[in-house]
Amino acid sequence: MNQEYEQEDGPGDEAAATRRDAGDAESSRASRGWWDRNADEYQNEHGAFLGDDRFVWGPEGLDEAEAGLLGPAGSLKGLDVLEIGAGAAQCSRWLAAQGARPVALDLSHRQLQHALRIGEDVPLVEADAGVLPFRDGAFDLACSAYGAVPFVADPVKVFREVRRVLRPGGRWVFSVTHPIRWAFPDEPGPEGLSVAASYFDRTPYVEQDEHGRAVYVEHHRTIGDRVRDVVAGGFRLVDLVEPEWPGWNSQEWGGWSPLRGNLIPGTAIFVCEKD
Repeated sequence: MNQEYEQEDGPGDEAAATRRDAGDAESSRASRGWWDRNADEYQNEHGAFLGDDRFVWGPEGLDEAEAGLLGPAGSLKGLDVLEIGAGAAQCSRWLAAQGARPVALDLSHRQLQHALRIGEDVPLVEADAGVLPFRDGAFDLACSAYGAVPFVADPVKVFREVRRVLRPGGRWVFSVTHPIRWAFPDEPGPEGLSVAASYFDRTPYVEQDEHGRAVYVEHHRTIGDRVRDVVAGGFRLVDLVEPEWPGWNSQEWGGWSPLRGNLIPGTAIFVCEKD
């Protein structure tokens, strides 16, 4: 359920939205291209909200500094942390400020260029989340705020890779669009409050050019699917957080808004551990 796509793939070739199957390779290729094309607009529009060194889990504005889903801020010092789908590495900078040793990984070269623009204080890696270029047991923690997981056809593959690079007892925390959101139109106003699609339709949301090539892909899972994927990936689910919309947050972000946020959840955060 694309929140941002407005650009054209080429002169006169605006992407058309549909629901159809999209495999691993097509999804990865589309995600890399979309984020490379749209990184500038995304950072211009949302950079102030995200900050340069703030760890926000989603459009509600839930801050890791208060949520402590990775653990108390004071416990992060000296830990090796992998951020997946890091974008401009805002979350990694916050982790570094707590004394952690973060590595920011993203599929998009342009997103990582924005990370360099903000500052060169965090190691950056351009790679696919399904094939992590790290040795076994390299990290104490892994995290992802709306990165990678919603855009991959095979999340279990990603989870198994994350488990491989985590040390025993390592925590993996990731946020995604709340699955219930897929049943509603992607509109922030009253028109977005009526069910328009089946919650159980797992068909990927695809935006494609006039030749049928995917330029954006997002994959839907139900809550049950997500839990089963976590378990199949070798993790134990510790918590499932559904942030409520706070009174201070008046912004609209795609289909997210105070109106909808006070009625239905927009984000789901999965807190997992490797035994």
